[in-house]
Amino acid sequence: MEQSCDNFDSPPAILGGTPVRPDGPPDWPPRDPAIAAALQELARTGAWGRYHGPHCRRLEDLLAAYHGLEHVELCASGTVAVELALRGLHVAPGSEVILAGYDFKGNFVDVLTIGAVPVLVDIRPDDWQIDVSRVEAAITDNTQAILVSHLHGGIVDMPRLRELADHHGLPVIEDVCQMPGATVHGRRAGRWGDVAVLSFGGSKLLSAGRGGAVLTGRADIAQRIRLYTQRGNAAYPLSEMQAAVLLPQLEQLDRRNAIRADNASGLITLLGEVPGLVPLVSPGEGNAPGYYKLGLQYDADAFAGLPRDRFAEAVRAEGIALYPGFRSLHAIHSRRRFRAADPLAEATRADAAVLTLHHPVLLGDDGEIRQVVTAIERVRQHAAAIAAAT
Repeated sequence: MEQSCDNFDSPPAILGGTPVRPDGPPDWPPRDPAIAAALQELARTGAWGRYHGPHCRRLEDLLAAYHGLEHVELCASGTVAVELALRGLHVAPGSEVILAGYDFKGNFVDVLTIGAVPVLVDIRPDDWQIDVSRVEAAITDNTQAILVSHLHGGIVDMPRLRELADHHGLPVIEDVCQMPGATVHGRRAGRWGDVAVLSFGGSKLLSAGRGGAVLTGRADIAQRIRLYTQRGNAAYPLSEMQAAVLLPQLEQLDRRNAIRADNASGLITLLGEVPGLVPLVSPGEGNAPGYYKLGLQYDADAFAGLPRDRFAEAVRAEGIALYPGFRSLHAIHSRRRFRAADPLAEATRADAAVLTLHHPVLLGDDGEIRQVVTAIERVRQHAAAIAAAT
């Protein structure tokens, strides 16, 4: 892609100008004839209200085949999926689970929910994924699992982590909620872990409003999960209606991922010309990330000192879905609730500097991708005035 010739001198929307995208960001989930047809069929047959219909079983079978993993347990959310993964691994109360200092809050809380202790490890300075070189120092005799997430278009160094985990006899939970269908060092995302988790939340690449799944190649993990969830009926179910709308989305996942990846690549190239924004790109052969979010490292000094949250607000006023990232886990939880394996310096930096671009625009055309850069450049050109108006 070549740099756009848009006029960045016009005032940004947050200062009274006309937004780059007056209608706002693209809707998600999008209007989809295949989903509409699935819903109409549910209404015609009454399958939407069944405890046991064909759609959940079909989804389990397709997810198993797609990931090359024998066992799939559908559930009510990605957060529940992580909890079930921990229980499937028989992680005991009082034991320790290693995870990144920058991760989704729900993963931290899931560890606490089963009575275990989160052990936080710092993240890499380049892509803000868990720094696998720091994991071994965090392992103790009390460690029972390692939980890692691929976040914001970044990819965890799974070959190195898998080797380390196997050396110490530790299972790995691979959270692929943000990147279903991605390729991680030559394997389908989720194939590196002893157990993997998916989310079907309303904003996700595979969306059913709510829902999740646990995937594993180990029968013992699947059996423990079933023993916990089956209480005369499923305690944390995914409905037939949800499964029915996920099926056509799964069929389209690879095609949509390819479009998102191509657009993300072009956008990353364009953003390389914008001082103060560094895309989170993970090194490594055989990586094809998923882009539920495209993560950026933000340097306020390049934007006249404009605070990260105010910068994101100004870009959103242009109709671009740019948001601050997660809060780092050590910054929002009492020290009594976790053990820090190191000073978490990068996680501290990420807490104040992560930006995430929501994925729907990445299914757009070249002009829509350029609008993202136009909005960012417009805010950058007027950053001092925006800061003064705060």
